[in-house]
Amino acid sequence: MTHPSPNLYWFIPSGGDGRQLGQPSRPAHFSYLTQVAQAADTLGFDGVLLPTGGTNEDTVILASALSALTRQLRFLVALRPGLFSPVLAARLTASLDRITNGRINLNIVSGSGNFDFEGLKLSQEERYALTHEWLGVFRRLLRGETVTHEGAQVQVHEGRSLLPSVQRPYPPIFFGGSSQPALAVAGEHVDVYLSWGERPEQVAEKFEAVRREAALHDRTVRFGLRAHIIVRPTEDEAWAAADELIAGVSDEQITQAHQAFLHSGSEGQRRQSALNGGTRESLRVGKNLWAGVGLLRGGAGTAFVGNPENVAAALREYQDVGVETFILSGYPHLEEAYRVAELLFPALGRTSPVFTPRDGQVLSHTSTPTLNAAQAPETVGRFRSI
Repeated sequence: MTHPSPNLYWFIPSGGDGRQLGQPSRPAHFSYLTQVAQAADTLGFDGVLLPTGGTNEDTVILASALSALTRQLRFLVALRPGLFSPVLAARLTASLDRITNGRINLNIVSGSGNFDFEGLKLSQEERYALTHEWLGVFRRLLRGETVTHEGAQVQVHEGRSLLPSVQRPYPPIFFGGSSQPALAVAGEHVDVYLSWGERPEQVAEKFEAVRREAALHDRTVRFGLRAHIIVRPTEDEAWAAADELIAGVSDEQITQAHQAFLHSGSEGQRRQSALNGGTRESLRVGKNLWAGVGLLRGGAGTAFVGNPENVAAALREYQDVGVETFILSGYPHLEEAYRVAELLFPALGRTSPVFTPRDGQVLSHTSTPTLNAAQAPETVGRFRSI
């Protein structure tokens, strides 16, 4: 099967960064986040994910700041239904899309942890009922409608967005969730359904469920995958780097994290934790899929690990089941962005304006310099799971 080059997104570590999970490392100073964003922009990534949560910078503000310092990069910006009205969200979205000249994607986040942190104690059913109503109003507002809605979760009287977004009818809406209520929301409202990295057959099963839900509304949905990546010139180097990433994590930390994840209100989090079983003993859950990141990190917990050819082959397995966009990350994010562009891009039939496929020679730079892997600073701060 011929595989087109997928969309590749990188990750802005706005909650902190480092070389090892659970170890003190780099704080998320804006200057460092700028370096990561400019590197992704220069290297030829299609966009970046801005994470949300209590330990991360606000995504709307961060996207606004970073967009002024980049040229082509798209920003996947988190919005959380329930924390502010769909009317305000629509106006912020339209403004941000205009300011960035149409470089915004939206990531609708309804996970239990995000709501709990803000003091909104909602059941799974309530969270997705809220998201369903909120998205229904939000999409109508960005289409230019004047909306009155009196629902169980959302009330709006003659709401308007006022100014339009650049992307019509609105910026692409991304969304993830593994429970049945989440799949129903995806089928009715979103443009791109995201899954965390599970085995290809597990991902295919979820995608098919979303397709069935979308068909009920005469819609189609595209698909993406969120995972980490450790790519090196050889398999041995890649797997050694994976082992090093969790070398500082204690068995006690693993046990505590696993118990917390098992009791999470997130179906996706429980599925990620089931892949590693809370132990280091069986972390290879596919030929080039590794569940070690999820021993300590909440959220996406798997990584593609291997040499460029094998990692590219692993990504193509997910393309076969419908993935068009991969949202990748690696520790530390500045150095790993360069490795992915230099090593993996050619294996995927993709070129980078910075590296030649032959020898990795630097060909061009942005007007605002970015650091390469050898120049990256080693600052000390408290690492947070992101």
